[in-house]
Amino acid sequence: MAAEKESTELSGGQDCILEPLCFPEELNARVNISTSDDCPVCCVLCSHTAPLTDKDQFLKHLLLEHKLVIADIKLIADFPKYMLYWKKRFTEQPITDFCSVIKTNSEGPAGVKAHIYTSGKQDMVKELQEFYFLLCDVLPEDRILREELQQKRLEEVLEQQQNERDDTSFQRSCMFCNEEFTGNRAVLLNHMAREHSFSIGLPDNIVYCTQFLDTLERKLDSMQCLYCEKVFRDKTTLKDHMRKKQHRRINASNHDYDRFYVINYLELGKTWEEVQSEDDRELMEDEDDDWSDWQALPVCAVCLFCNRQEETMDRIYTHMQEAHQFDLHKSKTDLNLKFYQQVKLVNYIRRELHQCRCYGCQRKFSTKEEVVRHLEEASHVMQLPDSTHWDQPQYYFPTYENDALLTALSDSEGECEGAEQSCDVPVFAEDISDLKALKQSSVLNKLLRNGGSSN
Repeated sequence: MAAEKESTELSGGQDCILEPLCFPEELNARVNISTSDDCPVCCVLCSHTAPLTDKDQFLKHLLLEHKLVIADIKLIADFPKYMLYWKKRFTEQPITDFCSVIKTNSEGPAGVKAHIYTSGKQDMVKELQEFYFLLCDVLPEDRILREELQQKRLEEVLEQQQNERDDTSFQRSCMFCNEEFTGNRAVLLNHMAREHSFSIGLPDNIVYCTQFLDTLERKLDSMQCLYCEKVFRDKTTLKDHMRKKQHRRINASNHDYDRFYVINYLELGKTWEEVQSEDDRELMEDEDDDWSDWQALPVCAVCLFCNRQEETMDRIYTHMQEAHQFDLHKSKTDLNLKFYQQVKLVNYIRRELHQCRCYGCQRKFSTKEEVVRHLEEASHVMQLPDSTHWDQPQYYFPTYENDALLTALSDSEGECEGAEQSCDVPVFAEDISDLKALKQSSVLNKLLRNGGSSN
């Protein structure tokens, strides 16, 4: 359930936890950056397909064969899925229901060429009148589709970034000194910035790091400068050039690198320069902010006694009652616990079980599973110790930093926190008599009485 950290015995015989504990989060399948490049794109009006890397030829096919133009393609986050969606829609309704129709050469005849003769010779051939179809986000359905694809892409990128930040199996050699690094990617990136003055940005701002480093290494292997992208005859000349010209950096105007920075996925149609140049004051002045699309992460509270996780507090309470005969609500009522006392009790139970000790009789075991089995067999689950054991300041701090069970206590228990409810906490006025005397005798007061003279 939890990342088990080693406990150690202090000289006084008291247990302590040396590192913060966290419940493990379930890792989803990683997003592969190559999926968008290798995925075939289907034509919306025929059976023609093409790889996404050959997008220009595919768009040429749409234009010449079907007279179809798609506006702002660079703003479509997932072009293959976009095309699949419209392929299905075009089979349901005619294309004119979705596209703006553009008529070329409005003065010419429709469908034929008009041949104009002068003195028996052909002087001019009037162009054929044709109809083109424009698919763009002026159509609300198209706009919604683009926004949904952008949102999905952002979620995938953020998930990939988090996986890379948590990954400890990263292994790679420095591209400048060939020193081997293992562990987290930040170790290598910080090494290159510190030892070789080469920085591609903060590790937490980068996504698809392995592909990014592969791209840079291919350029260096091709004797190409990473900044000005000139090609040199050998590596020695290239290194001297990058050192003397201070070209140990990447070119920010090269948009091939944009896909490796999370900031470029944040908003539809905005580059990192536009995002950074925005004035946050305009956002603060906007009084009509709509938070209806806010998506909160699930709670994922963990049982006190086992690995069971639930996305609602009611479910985790029910599970603890049915599976372990532990009723937190009953304990709160019987002991008349305030909010912070509940917090301390939960943290105390978490810590005792982490240290493989029964909180009812203080008996030690070798594993947590043995403790839980003992609690249930000896009926110690609801046998809570005297408050002198757990009602201590040290249990204000969570045993597990991401313990969602703690975050729901105040809301579920309805403790008095607002102005409308009164708590039985006495408030005493502060004695300011000494403060007044001190103010009268202050150096500043003396200076003011003497007209500002310091002598």
